[in-house]
Amino acid sequence: MSSELEIAANAAREDAAKFNRVFDNIGGQIRQMMVGQSDVIEGVLTALLAGGHVLLEGVPGLGKTMLVRTLSEAVDLKFSRIQFTPDMMPADIQGTAVLMETDGGGHQLTFQEGPLVSSLVLADEINRATPKTQSALLEAMQEKQITVGRRTIRLEEPFCVMATQNPIEQEGTYPLPEAQLDRFLLKLIVGYPEERDYHAILDRTTGDTDVKVVPVSSGEEIVEMRRTVRSVPVPEQAKSYAIRLIMGTQPGGKYAPKIVSEYLALGSSPRGAQGLLLAAKVRALLDGRYAVSVDDIRDVSVPVLRHRLVLNFYGQSENVSTDEIVNEVVSAAKAPHRVA
Repeated sequence: MSSELEIAANAAREDAAKFNRVFDNIGGQIRQMMVGQSDVIEGVLTALLAGGHVLLEGVPGLGKTMLVRTLSEAVDLKFSRIQFTPDMMPADIQGTAVLMETDGGGHQLTFQEGPLVSSLVLADEINRATPKTQSALLEAMQEKQITVGRRTIRLEEPFCVMATQNPIEQEGTYPLPEAQLDRFLLKLIVGYPEERDYHAILDRTTGDTDVKVVPVSSGEEIVEMRRTVRSVPVPEQAKSYAIRLIMGTQPGGKYAPKIVSEYLALGSSPRGAQGLLLAAKVRALLDGRYAVSVDDIRDVSVPVLRHRLVLNFYGQSENVSTDEIVNEVVSAAKAPHRVA
């Protein structure tokens, strides 16, 4: 029995070591193009390797599009970029039947796939799309398929949507509904660079240096890493702590602190608990461990939960941030005693 346990432990260590190599190799290629923003890069890779989607929020010019494009080159994935506009229709992203001329001079309807039929989809300025087009994207994100008429197309794994939005400009935009926000594993805030980073940014973008990004991974390897993430065990103590965090965001809930009942209309759904565990599994692997800890769940709580909370009128008028509320919930939550 001890030898079997030792074999399993060695296999777990090897899986964690390989996961770290893949993570570092992809991250190294991204950092050739992206200066700073280490938390954002780690978050994007976490979403990709955990099998989730990510929402990047930041003002224009911070490199959000370049980050996702560089990621697609480093992993050698089929990449498509969709620039959303208010006049875009579902067929523009899903695909549509086109009348094509045949060799014999006749005509036939042929389905032309849209940009959603890809592995890595960059949904640029996603909040500019109308609700009808956002619903088409929602089906792809949740069901990993698109439906056009009577045709249903399964999307090949790995499939990942990385969306961007500008937090300032609201004219001509359609705020994402809560149901769609809930489908994003993480919401990452892309901030301004540090002063020291500006020097490297200017050198790379105004000089004659040509940086080449080379593929260091593949879609097959990403799928394998996703299986590794899923196989990481979660002790009962960590699972119970994640549940308490989610219940702590629900107004009137058993573990909800006062700030939640005052400022929130809605808390996180069980999908938030799933997100906490998946992101925490990645964090554990990056730390060389093959089991999730309570600290792993604390570390990922803000990017996993910030977009799943809905402020009430009082919270909006007081300009309370959901990050502040998540931090209060984490501070108030106590880890359950270890189960013997």
